[in-house]
Amino acid sequence: MLVHLVTIFPEYFGPSLACSVLRIAQEKQVLQVETVNLRDFADDAYRTVDDYPFGGGAGMIMKPEPIFRAVRQIASGEVTSDGRRATGGGAPAWTILFSPQGRTLTQDRVRALADKAHLILVCGHYKGVDQRVSDHLVDEEISLGDYILSGGEAAALVLLEAVARLLPGVVGDEESVNTDSFMAGLLDAPYYTRPRDFEGYVVPEVLVSGDHERVRQERHRQALEATRARRPDLFARYPLTEQDKKLLMQEEG
Repeated sequence: MLVHLVTIFPEYFGPSLACSVLRIAQEKQVLQVETVNLRDFADDAYRTVDDYPFGGGAGMIMKPEPIFRAVRQIASGEVTSDGRRATGGGAPAWTILFSPQGRTLTQDRVRALADKAHLILVCGHYKGVDQRVSDHLVDEEISLGDYILSGGEAAALVLLEAVARLLPGVVGDEESVNTDSFMAGLLDAPYYTRPRDFEGYVVPEVLVSGDHERVRQERHRQALEATRARRPDLFARYPLTEQDKKLLMQEEG
């Protein structure tokens, strides 16, 4: 997968790209990340990327011209602002703008994006981005939730890590990924490790019973119960089986 990060703060990403799953994904050559300085696509000596909003009002708005130029040049496979040529193999780019108006990022959407060969992540800043970018350039807008960040860089890192850990070979234990919260439409079950007895708080007996089927059923029951209690919106969408209903009735009993 090839990912271009379009930003006015390319230095923001360096430390995060050099550690954890993002480092592993790049070392395994299943992920290539290029940072693109949006100011390199401005058309004046001051490298201006923002201006006052038409109609007045507080704050500055990111100009459309630099963003259109950057995205079009990246998508076409032309030389990027750092002098390197994109290596997406000619795959069409999928362009994302991070915005409060976007749909909230979910694990289902992350899975779909992990199948893309080339992502262009546009990081807004200031008061907002010229609406023509949303209307005529990007493929979708994404939001992390109902709160405001100073820019899209943090959101881009969240999306990038969420996608990277789904790429082949990045996480060593595939079973660990498949049982994460949201992967099956539920929150994950609680987990414990040694010591078995910590300050009088004892690990549930079933988890040390050695009975793998009992453990599986208990973890699934706890996942169902946690989702029902903490995320009723997820629970309402989950297709309960007759066995699921029996497991929940055991808890209620």
